[in-house]
Amino acid sequence: MSSSVKAPAPSTEALPDGADRLDAAIDDLSAGTRTWSHLTLAQRARLLERLHATVSAVAQEWAETAATSKGLDPRHPLRGEEWLSGPYATLVALEAYRRSLEALASGRSPLDGVKTDAAPGGRLRAHVFPLAAMDSVLLSGYTGEVWFEAGVTRHEALMAAGLGQRHPTRSGGIGLVLGAGNVTSIPVLDVLYELLAHNRVVILKVNPTQDSLVPVFERALAPLIEPGLLRIVTGAGDVGAYLTGHPQVDHVHITGAAPTFDAIVWGTGAAGTRRRREDRPQLKKPITSELGGVSPIIVVPGTWSAADLRFQAEHVVTMRLQNSGHNCIAGQVVILSADWPQRAAFLRELRRAFDAAPARPVWYPRSDEKLDTAAASYPDARRCGDGSRLLVEVRAGADAAALETTEYFAPVLGVVDLPGNGQEFLDAAVAHANDALVGTLGANVLIDPATQSALGDGFERAIAELRYGAIAINSWTAFGFLTPTLTWGGFPGATLQDVHSGIGVVHNALLLDGVERSITRGPFRPFPRSLRGSRFSVLPKPPWFVDARTGAAVSEGFTRYRMDGNLARLAGTLVQAFRA
Repeated sequence: MSSSVKAPAPSTEALPDGADRLDAAIDDLSAGTRTWSHLTLAQRARLLERLHATVSAVAQEWAETAATSKGLDPRHPLRGEEWLSGPYATLVALEAYRRSLEALASGRSPLDGVKTDAAPGGRLRAHVFPLAAMDSVLLSGYTGEVWFEAGVTRHEALMAAGLGQRHPTRSGGIGLVLGAGNVTSIPVLDVLYELLAHNRVVILKVNPTQDSLVPVFERALAPLIEPGLLRIVTGAGDVGAYLTGHPQVDHVHITGAAPTFDAIVWGTGAAGTRRRREDRPQLKKPITSELGGVSPIIVVPGTWSAADLRFQAEHVVTMRLQNSGHNCIAGQVVILSADWPQRAAFLRELRRAFDAAPARPVWYPRSDEKLDTAAASYPDARRCGDGSRLLVEVRAGADAAALETTEYFAPVLGVVDLPGNGQEFLDAAVAHANDALVGTLGANVLIDPATQSALGDGFERAIAELRYGAIAINSWTAFGFLTPTLTWGGFPGATLQDVHSGIGVVHNALLLDGVERSITRGPFRPFPRSLRGSRFSVLPKPPWFVDARTGAAVSEGFTRYRMDGNLARLAGTLVQAFRA
């Protein structure tokens, strides 16, 4: 924990340019720890209201700057992604955190009024989405649950909800957030979680891919910067290394890749290997992380209509191609039944959709190298679209190890087969995802209502066996990322030696403790087909689908509603949603 006494300066060896500036920022934050500990819960709630206003004021510039940085021109149909994954995600999080603070300020638990029931394996389940009527309208047919670790009771969950805000005067010191470079809301949401879950003021080092957004972030987050609760810095790896070792930094959080985590914790080269072998980490402070992985898409065989095959193929392609595949939870491995009579028909639709999705740049650094690596591993893979997308269909008996153990972070989608139908297939697919695929962050399951009904309790038991921090049933785990009342992070059990998809969670706007996973459920069929034997939804096609014709306009419209609550303008957005 930080002290009012200035700590000794770090070693002068290999100091980055601007080290004095970094030291000054941390000194400002040392004073900010006292400011934060003196704010009441009601004052913190009002601070979030101010943040909502400042984020709203820059939302359009935020979305446009992000889209331009990723090579999307002003008329590109996928620019809406940057509205949803940037300002929208931030605004809904601020609203949810504010409600939790107001509950705590009035002596209530943030979990008060939230329905809970039993989940398989002696677990408590909280139904945390939707909690507001408008969420049921904008995201019709989608629900979200938090599953607690086995043995947690409702009383215990109620009493623990609030985390650091249960003791607001206890400072958590200074936290370092090493920001992600792919999705623009991630660093901002990580800052909020440090403040609210742990009472830590924050120095945020922005990933160089987001340097163009720093002026936007500075205006959006001015209510945190002005009182010394946040400082934003830029730079390369030397700046990150300097800050992780800084004696006044109490905690590190990183969103990135496992090799980067290992370099921070153990070091690099022979020295890093030796420290790891001897279990002597070079990092002498706690670290949490979100590190991605290889996400499965389990397609449970059933009897699907031609429209079902097409819609779910487009759903899978969205999971891979949103943000050009540069997502930690981009679906990468489709697990199909070799015995499904409709397997060939589904694959035809998948190839068509993967080829037809709008062209866009592969923009993330070194993604071209990863595409080349995948192509070298699978020379028979299909080049789709403009040639920058790779569809890998692993033949029976062929080696899928590269596909299942390499997070390509690029437009590479693979298909593997397993035998069986019904429960036999589902259980085998769950075991395969747990044991063969790297990572524990997110898993997706597609299943038609009739098949799910036929499996009964066996389906829920299989879901309970999936060792992933986020599970999406007929939705996509990105929906869990965008839903602030859900938790986001790898499955519990990771360690410094074996980090999997990371340690700890973020988002978690109800500030819940003892959470094991979050689960989202969506409609198998869109409107109007959702009227027929399915979970009802009024959405014809979700705006985040890469082939949604009005996705950009609807994504912007949803964000503008979160900015100002203008119902008249929202009505126009909903009309556009029906033209998707």
